[in-house]
Amino acid sequence: MIRIGIVGVNYGRTVLLPAFRADARCEVVALAGSDESRTAEHAQAVNVRKAYGDWRALIEDDGVDAVAIATVPSLQTQIALAALAAGKPVFAEKPMASTLDEARTMLDAADASGLPTGIDFNFHEIMAWQRAKAMLDEGAIGKLRHVTVHWHVENYAIQNRMRNWKTLRDDGGGVLGNFISHCFHYLEWFVGPLSGLQARVGGLPGDDALDTTVAMALQYASGSLASLSMSCASFRGSGHCIEFYGEDGTLVLDNRTADYMRGFQLSHAKRPGELTPVPVEDPADAGQPDGRIAPASRLAAKFIDCLASKPRYKPNAAPGFAAGFRVQRLIDAAQRSNREGRFVDVAPGDLK
Repeated sequence: MIRIGIVGVNYGRTVLLPAFRADARCEVVALAGSDESRTAEHAQAVNVRKAYGDWRALIEDDGVDAVAIATVPSLQTQIALAALAAGKPVFAEKPMASTLDEARTMLDAADASGLPTGIDFNFHEIMAWQRAKAMLDEGAIGKLRHVTVHWHVENYAIQNRMRNWKTLRDDGGGVLGNFISHCFHYLEWFVGPLSGLQARVGGLPGDDALDTTVAMALQYASGSLASLSMSCASFRGSGHCIEFYGEDGTLVLDNRTADYMRGFQLSHAKRPGELTPVPVEDPADAGQPDGRIAPASRLAAKFIDCLASKPRYKPNAAPGFAAGFRVQRLIDAAQRSNREGRFVDVAPGDLK
């Protein structure tokens, strides 16, 4: 039995805990939070044996085999480095770190350790997205012309003018870290490597410190273009829609609901026909209290696949720290583009 310790008692408790518990090969044995008594209450409520008020104690626990992290980006680097140094594989949150240098340090440490790593980029584990990817790979729309992303919602942090990592760029977050990190990962997962981008990032009227909105033009290494419009400050926004346009057809993933994971509808049109729904079901999501659990459970299972092969670990779970670093490089490129007002090239295979 693989023993998992989770650092973070919000998302870590509500999503990662049930996600790992879905795999019979592992057991969540410990939680760590910033407040020991509160963490103990949470652990007791979800039947986890150990609770720590300091993440260091969890990592030092010989009864923990691997560490899952669900903290703010500014804390993740030191936690991940300590876990790897202790010989414990790491499943981390997105974005990987607060800065590109921190992400590079994490990747170097993971490579040197030879330990499995994972990153919680979970959108691509939605079953409708898996079906869309398979259809694209099978040539359902022919040669790709271009991709559009339109993601407009109003999240809780912006509704309440909260000043935390989800809204402030200085803590590794804001709209780029919280939302666009997902977009960068899935745009490359669907179609292939990006080669450059131009981005503009904005805030709220009278409060530019809160990063809320991005307009971006991107180019793939293949030559195809993509456009992205995203805002987490869109009252009654239209939701999350990704459109793939090809020589022979169109493929659309569209979610008009308030649930980030549930609600995606897949549609396909083959020239000269009309858009037609493509039915997709996810039995693993049935009855789950949170739409993020089923996708996260599939990522957790891939991570456990690697751990279960100890002492000769299987190739790293996908996405791992290399994917996290790649996204961090794209975030850095978007930040530079916004500052300098220019198109920024990003080598498709550039991990260092």
